[in-house]
Amino acid sequence: MKKYVTIAEASELLGKSKETLRRWDREGKLPAVREPMSNYRVYKKEQLNLFAEFFAGVIPDNISNFTKTEGQYSAIELFAGAGGLAVGLEKAGIKCVALNEIDKWACKTLRKNRPNWNVLEGDVRTFDFTKYNNKVDIVTGGFPCQAFSYAGKKLGLDDARGTLFYEFARVVNEVKPPICIGENVRGLLSHENGRTLQGMLSILDEIGYNVVTPVSVLKAINFNVPQKRERLILVGIRKDIDVQFEYPKPYKKIFTLADALKKGELFDTDVPLSQGAKYPKHKKDVLDLVPQKGYWRDLPLDIQKSFMGGSFYLGGGKTGMARRIGWDEPCLTLTCSPAQKQTERCHPEETRPFTVREYARIQTFPDEWQFEGAISHQYKQIGNAVPVNLAKEVGFSIVNFLNAYYNLSKPK
Repeated sequence: MKKYVTIAEASELLGKSKETLRRWDREGKLPAVREPMSNYRVYKKEQLNLFAEFFAGVIPDNISNFTKTEGQYSAIELFAGAGGLAVGLEKAGIKCVALNEIDKWACKTLRKNRPNWNVLEGDVRTFDFTKYNNKVDIVTGGFPCQAFSYAGKKLGLDDARGTLFYEFARVVNEVKPPICIGENVRGLLSHENGRTLQGMLSILDEIGYNVVTPVSVLKAINFNVPQKRERLILVGIRKDIDVQFEYPKPYKKIFTLADALKKGELFDTDVPLSQGAKYPKHKKDVLDLVPQKGYWRDLPLDIQKSFMGGSFYLGGGKTGMARRIGWDEPCLTLTCSPAQKQTERCHPEETRPFTVREYARIQTFPDEWQFEGAISHQYKQIGNAVPVNLAKEVGFSIVNFLNAYYNLSKPK
């Protein structure tokens, strides 16, 4: 593998102009070095790795996170939704032995697709998981981001009562798995000026888990998902275990909307036909004027002002408003309601929101995974899900960790 990267190669990898890189070199922000043989200014690859937002660009093409399970690994999933995380873990070889979800339509979806899954429908507060103590390898949960009441400098489990993170921590404490995985939005990093996340780390510490730091935000586009979605992945390791967890390595290839909806590397057929929401006439008339990859600023000025209302005069790009996605780019993050104002994701060629099956493809659900309920319920389930391919890559990291842990635990 090449040890050095030229300025031209670094420019392409990082998406920055050569002039910018030369300025960074002069300022010492990203200093270049002299290549021993040619004496040209170049970069060491490990230098570029220090720039987290650029990391995906310097991963070799042939990398794979795939790890084969060396045992039968099981998980309990809380706040399971329509199964995005569970399906991804299943693809990585991890079996879900119990899934809790309060939404009845999401539960119907889980049961329809996996009749053998143990779906626990209802409020997580009403379920006891002590029977799984030391019998399950992983507890996962996409708990909501809620503020805590701080009784003192060190937040304890009791201080988090009434929040759903408390329930996540309670179940982890009841089950005592080797590893627990929390999933959330990127905003958790800054929620309550970072105190909410610190509180969660403090609680996991109290119940016997060390959190892998820094807590990572994974970009779905780096993990075979044709969507600009980000998910915070919090990993807790039981304190008696001295095995390092490594987050999945990002892939270099970025998939686009065309990869999601058309036959190709991601899917072996074009997207199936399905029902979908429609824009009201006044919105369709506006979006008809927006070109592919365009948004509200591509409209005539008078229509911009009419469509945006007071938002027209506020700061910020608001690039998600009146947005038509291009075939050759990943989709913007899907929402739970595809036709709502301010988060339009219009089809590249037809003036309409994405259909249910198109939504599912963008989240990398298999075509055979069916969603229950009215169309609004289906969009909500898909929009809230963890992308399946992202979950699979996280699953491989979990498998890698568990393989190492159980191999160390075997008698010599």
